[in-house]
Amino acid sequence: MDTSRRKFFGLATAVAVAGATAPATAANAGRATGVSGTPVPSGTPEPPVASGTPGEPGAGEGRAGPGGGGRDLAGADRPVTATLTPFADPLYVPPMIRPAGEELTIEMRAVAKRLHSQLPPTRLWTYEGCFPGPTIEVRREQRLRVAWTNRIENETVPVTAVQAFAEVGKPTLPNTLPGSGGAVPRDDVAGIPPWLVVHLHGAITGGGQDGWSENGHLAGEVQYSEYLNKQPSAALWYHDHAMHTSTWTLFAGLFGMYWIRDEEEDALGLPRDAHEMPLVLCDRNLETDSAGLLTGRLLHKVTFRNEIQRVTRPFEGPYTLVNGIIWPHLDVEPRWYRFRVLNAANSRTFRLALIDETTGKPVTGAIKQIGTDGGLLHSPVPIEPFLSLASGERADVLIDFSAYQGKRLRLVNTLAGTTPGDPAAGIPYPEVMQFRVGRPAAGRNREQEGHGGDTFELPRVVSPGFVRTTHDSLPVDRTHRIVLTKVGGGKHSEMWEMEKVNADSVDLGTDGIVQLKTADGNVLTYRRIANGPDDVVNYFAMEGAWELWTFINATDFPHPMHIHLMRFQALSRDIYDISGFDATMGATTKPIAYKQPGVLEEGEKGLKDVIQVGVNEVVTIAGRFEGATGRFAYHCHLLEHQDEGMMRPLVVFPHAVMAMRAGHGHM
Repeated sequence: MDTSRRKFFGLATAVAVAGATAPATAANAGRATGVSGTPVPSGTPEPPVASGTPGEPGAGEGRAGPGGGGRDLAGADRPVTATLTPFADPLYVPPMIRPAGEELTIEMRAVAKRLHSQLPPTRLWTYEGCFPGPTIEVRREQRLRVAWTNRIENETVPVTAVQAFAEVGKPTLPNTLPGSGGAVPRDDVAGIPPWLVVHLHGAITGGGQDGWSENGHLAGEVQYSEYLNKQPSAALWYHDHAMHTSTWTLFAGLFGMYWIRDEEEDALGLPRDAHEMPLVLCDRNLETDSAGLLTGRLLHKVTFRNEIQRVTRPFEGPYTLVNGIIWPHLDVEPRWYRFRVLNAANSRTFRLALIDETTGKPVTGAIKQIGTDGGLLHSPVPIEPFLSLASGERADVLIDFSAYQGKRLRLVNTLAGTTPGDPAAGIPYPEVMQFRVGRPAAGRNREQEGHGGDTFELPRVVSPGFVRTTHDSLPVDRTHRIVLTKVGGGKHSEMWEMEKVNADSVDLGTDGIVQLKTADGNVLTYRRIANGPDDVVNYFAMEGAWELWTFINATDFPHPMHIHLMRFQALSRDIYDISGFDATMGATTKPIAYKQPGVLEEGEKGLKDVIQVGVNEVVTIAGRFEGATGRFAYHCHLLEHQDEGMMRPLVVFPHAVMAMRAGHGHM
């Protein structure tokens, strides 16, 4: 690392990382109890972890000394400085569970693991002792019943939560720095028990199996969920979804991936086994002691600027983790790889670029996106040069490393308007991970030499059956729903359900009345009919019927909106002038007015269950609630916003039941 990069990371002294690493086998990476199948070892190493789980190595005995992250002579774990060496540790790949039968037991456990080899162990809440949890792989229409078993006893959430004051004009916000900075920890968060409920995000499953947020389970209890998996191949993910507390339970580690396979995917001959893996991204902050040394304890630090109202911004931390490791590296062959990328961060949007460390320039031509949240795209989409993922979004990505033999490539996070490869890149710590590309093994023929023995060829068409939805393709009798997001006015984030009304029937400029001026010049008037999660249920949908949803962002912060059960497509993204919306009044003083069309990226045009609604944007999506019925939810997937109340219920009825409801005047 050169002097400028050392200064950038705040590394006063290079720290040698000593000690052997252990392979990520079922013994040390977690095991599923009652599993009919067998966890498949990833074959990739994991940094040393704290002892306490059978088969795990010790916590780095004998590695004493400044910055070593080892133990002192008394055997106690030593904290280290707040500077960590990037790319010091290999990428950890969670074990794979392929259930052979219909029954699976997954335990939630508290464990201690190192997030970086220079850190003491961090206390985590996990599925099967893994962070992230094991990847569960099933076949399409393979019925699976999971007993989610809560084994976290006699402790509260292992997270210190603080709210830090951020002075206006200060160049560095406190949330980008480790340590609580003297802020008083929140007693309410410190007392959160392991009251947990699992949601399989993206699944077509009945309301009773969906993980309703208020149906939490305490230690010793079991949540039984049945997943029919009657949907195309896709990368779903499971995570805690408990009402008001998921901000900190996911922060503590409760998430993992769930892959569905089918024959269409099989026919593509995509990279598999050692050449396919999850990349689960999140960001974290860590507590420090009185000497400024990292203790390894998770720190959820958010900032506020108004001492009286204390409305906080969503969490963004200085350390980026991939598969539970801070700034890891991965050794790859010069061939195609498949990465199932998930943004599991509380609120950070990742805008990812791949940089050639030799030239400092973005890598071009090597990255193709072949899938989104809900499955495969029709054809590959070049990533040139960014891949943007909001919280909860996934991308199915192929990377061809064959042209980069012997090189090192850096995956970095950048802000809009910044240049990839710039050491600052608009973010204090932009590093995500490093790929170390090897050279072909000896003995291969000339054709194999350039691709590490890889015979995969990128298909021109990925999913022949994919059909793009448009406004014109929707039936006339679709249901149209309007949702507005609001922040400010002395309150936390809010999500309003709106109904269209005649302007003459309401008092303009009063709380809950909003006007919208569309691209064709029409002025539409809406009235708020619900706000918080406990308001009356307004959204009743018919299974299989088309729905058109419009999200209006009247805030200065992007919101990734997630609808349970529905796999939808984004139809339009437009830029609006929101200056007419008065957050304090809770109404428009002049219409929110159309300015210009926004940009729907090609990689967003597949099947989705999360859509990013940017600042000053109005986004329209369309889809159907298919394959299941019951009580579900939709919400902002910024966990802080979700827990503050940006979540609302919806009910999906079978056709005949909906007709009965209509007959009783309940429409």
